[in-house]
Amino acid sequence: MDLFVYAPLGFALEARTLLPRFVERGKNQVTMAKMVGQFAVQQGQVEANRRLGPLQEQVEGVLADLGLVPRPPSGGAAGPDAPVEADDLAPVVELVPEPEPSADPTADDAAAPPEEPASVPEAAEPPDASDLAIPDYDSLAASQVVPRLRALDHDELEAVRSYEAAGRGRKTILNRIAQLQAG
Repeated sequence: MDLFVYAPLGFALEARTLLPRFVERGKNQVTMAKMVGQFAVQQGQVEANRRLGPLQEQVEGVLADLGLVPRPPSGGAAGPDAPVEADDLAPVVELVPEPEPSADPTADDAAAPPEEPASVPEAAEPPDASDLAIPDYDSLAASQVVPRLRALDHDELEAVRSYEAAGRGRKTILNRIAQLQAG
């Protein structure tokens, strides 16, 4: 009788006071679950970086040995927590298929426009990293270099361009220097 009559009746009479407490408890449980989830994700990222960091360095070394990515500069080698940018992993050499020679040797001469000598600027010796207007240049990611370029004068921009072109060749930096020099 207690279970089927008095309990539902007591619950119905106390529902007005119990319901807000149940709602508050539910909100607290959801908030706690969200915090635990965020903590678990952060710890998972830390653990993944700890375990995969050496593997990433090994893969980057193999890719550099194969010539697919540039070697990081020896003086300012970035650590495993440094941001990796798409330009840093771009292939050094793009493979372009050679055109197939035709059977008629005169056809190639007639179809191909006369070759003009490429205008290559004088190859000056790139400056040393310590001579650049941006301190610790080799240890900076492209996203850290680009905002600093605006403060440089023409000669300093040219020095950074020359150094970058001779070294890592990051397109993000080289394109921004070209925009600043043109404007």
